Amino acid sequence: MGISIAIGLSALFLLLILWSLAELAQKLWWHPLRIQRMMARQGIKGPPYRFIHGSTKETMKMITEARSTPMDNLSHDILPKVQPHIHAWINTYGRNYLSWYGTQAQLIISEPELIKEVLINRDKTYPKTGSKDFGKKLLGDGLVTTKDEVKWAKQRRLANHTFHGESLKNMVPAMVESVHMMLEKWKQQDGKEIDVYEEFKLSTSEVISRTAFGSSYVEGRNIFEMTANLGLLLSRNSLRMRFPGMSKVWKTADEVQAEKLEKGIRGAILEIAKKREKKVMAGEADDYGDDFLGQLVKAYHDTDESKKITVNDLVDECKTFYFAAQETTTGMLTWVMLLLAVHSNWQEEARKEVLDVFGNEDPDSDGIAKLRTMSMIMNEALRLYPPVIGFNRKVNQQLRLGKLVLPANIQVFIANLKLHQDPEIWGEDVHLFRPERFAEGVSKATNNNAVAFLPFGFGPRMCVGMNFTTHQGKIVLSMILQRYTFKLSPGYIHSPAQILTTRPLHGLQVVFHPL
Repeated sequence: MGISIAIGLSALFLLLILWSLAELAQKLWWHPLRIQRMMARQGIKGPPYRFIHGSTKETMKMITEARSTPMDNLSHDILPKVQPHIHAWINTYGRNYLSWYGTQAQLIISEPELIKEVLINRDKTYPKTGSKDFGKKLLGDGLVTTKDEVKWAKQRRLANHTFHGESLKNMVPAMVESVHMMLEKWKQQDGKEIDVYEEFKLSTSEVISRTAFGSSYVEGRNIFEMTANLGLLLSRNSLRMRFPGMSKVWKTADEVQAEKLEKGIRGAILEIAKKREKKVMAGEADDYGDDFLGQLVKAYHDTDESKKITVNDLVDECKTFYFAAQETTTGMLTWVMLLLAVHSNWQEEARKEVLDVFGNEDPDSDGIAKLRTMSMIMNEALRLYPPVIGFNRKVNQQLRLGKLVLPANIQVFIANLKLHQDPEIWGEDVHLFRPERFAEGVSKATNNNAVAFLPFGFGPRMCVGMNFTTHQGKIVLSMILQRYTFKLSPGYIHSPAQILTTRPLHGLQVVFHPL
């Protein structure tokens, strides 16, 4: 009897192992090959699926090679440099092709009509992909990443209140004061080169701390340093595939470090939030405040379940804004400075406008709205060097996109940098810096092609911080133009790279001379 039970248990154990192996083979081999065949029948081809790694090894190799050498000149044709894999595979397989992020199938699209259909998302069939692993530790399930529509709507209302209208107008004095602090340091550097990329990182951090969290950069510095380090870990590991389940058994040094940083960021954010709560409890303040942190703490204590958020929501929204706002604003300012340092005629045009509007006085909210030339320059910089160069969406069920039938559980990747540098949309001068394209607005510049220009996304998920970033950008640039002429340092190495956002790999060295 005992032998029979032992044989039965052994057989059951063997069946379980075989079942697990069959499921694993389904995920790692049969399912990817089925999708590959299905898409090929519709004319969608791409690099072949490789076991476990998909296309990631080839992608990583191309990116590493592209980063190893700087660009020969100051060309703005950055797609082959920043996304060499997309550049190569579009040229090989066409404007829409199938790629592989490990075992995850990704349909890369660069046709405007398909992109428009995905981003407008009328039937809610293209949700966000959410974040996982390093990305989840960095941004959590915040406004930028969440795929929960109800949660997103609640978070969006809070952000809209903070970064639009009167609230945004009230941030201007703090933005101006933060730029004064940066420029005060520069007085000691007259005639010497300054790495403005590093300077803008510090200045934008100060602005975010003061305007959104009611604290100084010194108080928020630890959070910025931790998010920056976690962002680098995410970038370094974004194309590294591990065998399914391995991270539960054995963690890499980067995974261990990421967990420590995540805990540190959470603790630091909660400490700032608790200070706000204590002030109200001690009677030192009437409410939690009208800035972003105040809105979040207020929502956390709200008794109305439709408005209430959890402590995890509070932390995730803070993490998202600390990281995303700094990255996008720093990137935009950096590339505008590069373009103005190279194109002295547009630097003079921008300076003339700033002096006409503000004279030598500090920028104000009313004047910011009048900076038409500045808007043209910033739009052209965002076209040539968009901070975010791709958007991911998920397909949960089989559906039709244009003439294509997409299988369930595929992802759609929107290659917006390709759109921004497409001669069929922008003309043969697509790689030249020509702000005059935007003289009559974005729709005229794009021939009414609504999705040809996507620096902040499009549709209902368009970046809520767009006005915050452009306001801050105009203030910083105006105050620099009021005081300095500037040119590119001979030591500058032109090497744009995607490290989460588009940034200069070796910084941006600029030489300033007082007016």
